[in-house]
Amino acid sequence: MRYDLTSLKLFVAVAECGNLTRAAEREHLAVSAISKRIAELEDIVRTPLLQRQPRGVTLTPAGQSLLHHARQMLQLMQRMDVELGEYAAGVKGHVRLYAVASALTQFLPEELESFLGRYPLVNIALEEHTGKAVVLGVASGAAEIGVIASQTPAAGLATFPYHADRLVIGVPNGHPLARRKAITFSEAAQHAFVGPHAESSLSALLADAARSVGVTLQQRVQASSFDAMCRLVETRLGITMLPEGVLEPHAAAGRLVVVSLKEPWAVRQMQLIVRDPEQLSPIARTLLDHLRQSATQNAP
Repeated sequence: MRYDLTSLKLFVAVAECGNLTRAAEREHLAVSAISKRIAELEDIVRTPLLQRQPRGVTLTPAGQSLLHHARQMLQLMQRMDVELGEYAAGVKGHVRLYAVASALTQFLPEELESFLGRYPLVNIALEEHTGKAVVLGVASGAAEIGVIASQTPAAGLATFPYHADRLVIGVPNGHPLARRKAITFSEAAQHAFVGPHAESSLSALLADAARSVGVTLQQRVQASSFDAMCRLVETRLGITMLPEGVLEPHAAAGRLVVVSLKEPWAVRQMQLIVRDPEQLSPIARTLLDHLRQSATQNAP
């Protein structure tokens, strides 16, 4: 089947507007021209894409499927235009990288700085996502490289060891646990928590840990960023569990206290993920190798 990008763009407009007339106004075309394009698409797929109704149109199941794929194709074309424009402006490479907050906060900044120092004409599009979203992004091709915690399933993707981080408990100054050097999670779970984003891998780990010790975790408040979680702990709204590298600067400034966690799962392995290392662009493969080498050199 051969699809015309203009027809797909007009189909998306009709789907989003729910009306041929409004779509025609948005695209500055005659209704008859859009109707003809839709008819041509229906001829290609040999099934109706729209259900015509007195007040507009709705999508058939085939139309819903086409809308999903058409949006992906148009977004891909848009990214291609942007990246090719950057090459024309002198950029010699472009890599899309998705990462969980733990890696983005602790490891990636310095390693990307050293990489870009060696390859100054490369652009890296770095986005923070939850572990599940990173996996979906790499699997769909939206990102070439991803960084996740090892407990996040990554079936069908190639994985490589990255850094390990250690989870610890952060408590406010003066808190009863602040006098302890190390505690079990069961002891920590007796206190109110400042929790992470509900969809994050850290949230799933907290829930699993609470179930393993038979308690219901009291999360007084949840925050979407590590910095916000630390600030909430500093204002005595609860304790939290975060990577040591995230909490240490706050502890060094005297704003909270770090308590070690006596659990084997407190040490987490980060992973680099790709769809197929052999299919990576040369510059993306170079970045993957750089991150793997950096993690090996800095391993404790």
